[in-house]
Amino acid sequence: MAEIVAGAAMSHVPAIGVAIDQGNTGDAYWRPLFAGFERSRQWIREVDPDVVIVVYNDHATAFSLELIPTFALGCAAEYQPADEGWGRRPVPMVKGQPELAWHMAQSVILDEFDLTIVNKLEVDHGLTVPLSLMFGQPDAWPCPVIPLCVNVVQYPPPTGNRCLNLGRAIGRAVRSFDRDLRVVIFGTGGMSHQLQSKRAGLINSEFDNRFLDLIAHDPRAAAAIPHVEYLREAGSEGIELVMWLVMRGALDENVREVHRHYHVPASNTAVGHIILENETT
Repeated sequence: MAEIVAGAAMSHVPAIGVAIDQGNTGDAYWRPLFAGFERSRQWIREVDPDVVIVVYNDHATAFSLELIPTFALGCAAEYQPADEGWGRRPVPMVKGQPELAWHMAQSVILDEFDLTIVNKLEVDHGLTVPLSLMFGQPDAWPCPVIPLCVNVVQYPPPTGNRCLNLGRAIGRAVRSFDRDLRVVIFGTGGMSHQLQSKRAGLINSEFDNRFLDLIAHDPRAAAAIPHVEYLREAGSEGIELVMWLVMRGALDENVREVHRHYHVPASNTAVGHIILENETT
């Protein structure tokens, strides 16, 4: 049977993708950030997943104010990297895993979560930057990817508790798939940052590090954080952290922390990263 063996969470700052694509990862500004992912790339090579589920938010590329799904699951065979206004990133086409994705859709919807099923989707930096951070710059991504988009752009976004429970439903869905697959799930976005208005540039390291502790050891407490606290403490874009809770919910109650990295800033964002493995793995 399929199983989710581990989860990883990381920020998806678009400038990180630019630094990778332009060969600037060794520059003085970027070197400390990328050094924190060296262990991560080694780890994922060792885990060698058959499939990666990436929980991310679309940045008005595939969706717009005309269509705002709260949760949208990609069920296609492949996904083209999006042109976000400065050309497509020079990264490989993202190959999907339709069999598992459709099984997840059926299982999660019958588990009373309403998903939007997407059969054609361009994926932006929210998905491709995490792949680059974890897999580097291969000619082809080493495994298929299932995209799961969460609305954290237009109010109201889902609550942290709803995201944690969606993760649990995804865990049940994967475990009920009748093929032997090792699955890793990524939660992406955050950490504290605000891109506009008087608080543009806000970073709250105290909140971020407390959230890293909670996501590892007390996900229920993390899931109880209300929208207004994210806004107040982590900035208007800090709400992206609810997507980490989808990842956490898909794992076992008890996990072991493999690796943690925190760096300020990347562009104007606090970058956080954590890797968690199920204790039964």
